Amino acid sequence: METKDLLKKVRKIEIKTRRLSDHIFSGEYHTSFKGRGMTFSEVRQYQFGDDVRAIDWNVTARYNEPYIKVFEEERELTMMLMVDISGSESFGTKNQLKSEIVTEIAATMAFSATQNNDKIGLILFSDEIELYIPPKKGKSHVLRIIRELIEFKPKSNKTNISQALKFLSSVMKKKAIVFFISDFITDDNYEHTLKIAGKKHDITGIRVYDIREEKMPNVGMVNMLDAETGETLLVNTNSKSVRISYEKYYREKVDFFKDTFSKCGSGTVNTRVDESYVTKLLGYFKSR
Repeated sequence: METKDLLKKVRKIEIKTRRLSDHIFSGEYHTSFKGRGMTFSEVRQYQFGDDVRAIDWNVTARYNEPYIKVFEEERELTMMLMVDISGSESFGTKNQLKSEIVTEIAATMAFSATQNNDKIGLILFSDEIELYIPPKKGKSHVLRIIRELIEFKPKSNKTNISQALKFLSSVMKKKAIVFFISDFITDDNYEHTLKIAGKKHDITGIRVYDIREEKMPNVGMVNMLDAETGETLLVNTNSKSVRISYEKYYREKVDFFKDTFSKCGSGTVNTRVDESYVTKLLGYFKSR
C-alpha cells in the first residue's frame, strides 16, 4: 500500500473510532476498569475513625503509637491489545472483512484508553509473535498502532493462542487490561495459559465472526480454501451430513471459547461482522 493511501485509511479509521471513543466508550471504559487497583501511598498516624485493619504494626511498634497504611486508587492503567492476524481473519461475505472490524475495535479501545491517560500496547500474533509494540501513551503512538493493524503482513497464516498468551505473561509483569481479539475458530488449546494469564490480568476475549461461518450453505460441489493451511478441498455442500458435521465443529469451537474464558474468570464479547460492535461492547461494559 502506498504511503498516501495508507495515511488516508488511517485518517478514516481515526475519525470514525475517535468519535466513538470520545462520545461513547471513554466513560464506560472508565467506569468498567478504573479504580479496581489500589496502590500504597503513605504511612500516617492513626486518627479516630480509621479502619484498624489498616494499622501498620511494624511502624506502630517502632514509634510506640499507632500508624496506618494509606492506599489510593490506581489512576494509570495499561491496556494491551492482542490481535489475531492469521489467515482466517481475511474473510468476509458482507461489507467488511473480519480483519477490518478487528482494526476498528482495536482503534476504538486504544482511543478510549488515551482519554484516560493510560498506556496502550499491541501484540500481533499468528502461530508466532509477529509484532510487539510496548505500551506507551499519546495520540501518535495510537496512530502507529492503527498503521500496523492496517499494513502489517504476517509471516504465517496459522494461529496459536496459547503462544500469544505465554508471550503476554512474559512481557507484562504488572496487571493490564487485555483485549484479546480473534475469531477463536482454529485453535482450542489455550485453557491452561489463559488460566495463568487471567490470574494476573483483566482479560476480555472479543470474538469477531462472519454469518457464513456459522452454517455451510447448500450450493453443490465447491472448492474451499483453508486460509490457514493453504489446502484446497472439494466439498459436497449438497450433503446434509457434511453440513451438520461442519455446524457441529463450528459450535464446539464457539462453546469452547465461551466456556473456557468464563471458567478462567475472563469476559467475552461476540460480534458479527454485519452487526454493531458498538452495541455489543457497550452492553459488555455496562454488565461489568
